[in-house]
Amino acid sequence: MKSKMSRAAVAVSVMATLGLTAACGGGGDDKDAEKKPSAGSSAPAEKSKEPAGQGALTEAQLQKAALTKGDVKGYTIADMPAEDMPAETVPAEPAACQPIANMFFFTSDPQAKARAGRTVTPKDELSGSVISLALAAHEQSDAEKVMADLRKATENCTKYEHVGNKYSGVEALPAPEQGDEAVSYKLKGDIEGAKIPMSFTVVRSGSTLIGFYSMNMLDADKAKVPAEVLEAQIAKLEKAAG
Repeated sequence: MKSKMSRAAVAVSVMATLGLTAACGGGGDDKDAEKKPSAGSSAPAEKSKEPAGQGALTEAQLQKAALTKGDVKGYTIADMPAEDMPAETVPAEPAACQPIANMFFFTSDPQAKARAGRTVTPKDELSGSVISLALAAHEQSDAEKVMADLRKATENCTKYEHVGNKYSGVEALPAPEQGDEAVSYKLKGDIEGAKIPMSFTVVRSGSTLIGFYSMNMLDADKAKVPAEVLEAQIAKLEKAAG
């Protein structure tokens, strides 16, 4: 757990330094919050489910489906260190926020049968963004439960504490109309004394979940998952899953 927090702290230091020269006019509240949907999600699609991907994909299949170097122009993509993706969940307070706390580390209940994580870094050194994503293989019924729990959490959770850090301002955002269903939300993390705006999107495609998160210390409006990264990852997964 601590390694992820340390990585976040390093990112904060770098972005704070950049802020001295690049963020004079940045910052501000997320304007999309005013467009908050009723459940902060796109509901399960009303379309016939494709037979492919109903069972859990293997780790090898996930690795093949995950973005890699050269897949998205303008970004450097690398494997996420294993220590940044702990297998076990850790209790959050209050319990209503547990699904959201889990997703910070790309964990879930039920647990995934396999995962593949990536760090996605803009080549623009002044962007101030830190982006991560992970693919998680489930049986489809488990994937649907994780999504339902996340959707409920965005309705019932506003703030929580987890592994020694505080998170507040949990608020649903419009979710992309991609995959079979999706949930999006934002929050602010008080991590090692720094207030960090974060945005999360989780998409279910068949039995596989794709979790994305982005944080930005220079401009809260830019603490969003870039559309080009999200679309490229969903397309690659759907192609790999058949």
